[in-house]
Amino acid sequence: MFQLNDSFSKATGQFAEVAANVNRLALANAEKAFGLHLAALEENLQATFAFAGELVEARDLDAMKTLWPKGLQVARANVERSLGATQEVIAHTLKTQEELGALAKRQFELASAQFRDEADKPGKAGAKAPK
Repeated sequence: MFQLNDSFSKATGQFAEVAANVNRLALANAEKAFGLHLAALEENLQATFAFAGELVEARDLDAMKTLWPKGLQVARANVERSLGATQEVIAHTLKTQEELGALAKRQFELASAQFRDEADKPGKAGAKAPK
């Protein structure tokens, strides 16, 4: 009975430790993704409002014609920044998934080793017992 309680307690502790590590990795990934998207959004808004300020100051049609290419450039830069942030988020998420996979692999290997050790105990005890 004591061995069962000890084994259950050990398994519960290991599960809690793994769950804490998984949560830590997931939270760090979400924090990184949020930060990257927020930084890209900030830069996009600054560029857009700067262009909007120039657009408001334009008084004639010729000024508007000269601003048209600049507006397209601002839009293109905004899209590129957003896509760049998304690519960084995907790369970081893949790295996090690899870390989670390694964590799961270590847990499976540890559980297998513990199971083998427990399975070998009765065999060893039976071999030592006098007949």
